[in-house]
Amino acid sequence: MTAPSPPNLKNPMSLESVRAFFATHAPDLTILETADPTPTVATAALAHGVEPGRIAKTLAFRLGDGRVVLLVARGDARIDNRRFKDRFGRGKMLPAEEVEAITGHPVGGVCPFGLATDLPVFADVSLQAFDEVLPAAGGVHTAVRISPADLVRIVSAGWVDVCQPIG
Repeated sequence: MTAPSPPNLKNPMSLESVRAFFATHAPDLTILETADPTPTVATAALAHGVEPGRIAKTLAFRLGDGRVVLLVARGDARIDNRRFKDRFGRGKMLPAEEVEAITGHPVGGVCPFGLATDLPVFADVSLQAFDEVLPAAGGVHTAVRISPADLVRIVSAGWVDVCQPIG
């Protein structure tokens, strides 16, 4: 009888797609893998020894016109509904199953790298408060250290201002 796969191997192709993406677009980046899962901002910040704001969370939205976009924002920020609507129009976060089907990455490992579907990516200006941020890298046990400017460059993202700090 075969033992069940650990959670980070739920979708090993997700991590492999990120590795392939980095091999082409950013070969100097190293994927960090943790022993314990880091599916939330809090668990990722603790595992990597950084403040929650440095965790770059990637959120998927379906806009009113049907398009799906990704938004990368600092971990301790939340969407400002008015600013979001002013920039994108109406939008709704995608359910977990749809996120994984469209991005190829499980919730908790969603990132703008190695996507299963070509999607527009936007980075919130909130990330610019840091010289380095840690987005996931395709799995709930993965992350990468990257400057916000490099993140935007390698995924051809556009800057937007649609978030506000929590608290």
